[in-house]
Amino acid sequence: QVQLVESGGGSVQAGGSLRLSCTASGDTLSRYCMAWFRQAPGKEREEVARMRSDRTTNYADSVKGRFSISRDNDKNTLYLQMNSLKPEDTAMYYCAAVADSGYYIYYTQFSSGYWGQGTQVTVSS
Repeated sequence: QVQLVESGGGSVQAGGSLRLSCTASGDTLSRYCMAWFRQAPGKEREEVARMRSDRTTNYADSVKGRFSISRDNDKNTLYLQMNSLKPEDTAMYYCAAVADSGYYIYYTQFSSGYWGQGTQVTVSS
């Protein structure tokens, strides 16, 4: 059983930066495919970025070049560095984990994985 706790959200002006953290307990993050999701009011949940156990990464087109996902194995923590924030980045951000089988991890597989409680990011114009 993995417990995930996000932190680092807040309110910033457009163009600003935030770094989200997702600290895990119960197991080692490096064994999982980790992802950051976000959901804005009235919108569907969106995958923002993911990192496989081998540290390969993928990003949504909407955040490429602005967001960076990373992992600190010693701290068992996943990060999302968010730069050049835009009002449309406003959402609740969640981290999620699913065991990394070595095969492609489909978006839907995260639904049966582990989730944190979320942290709110608000970007004002």
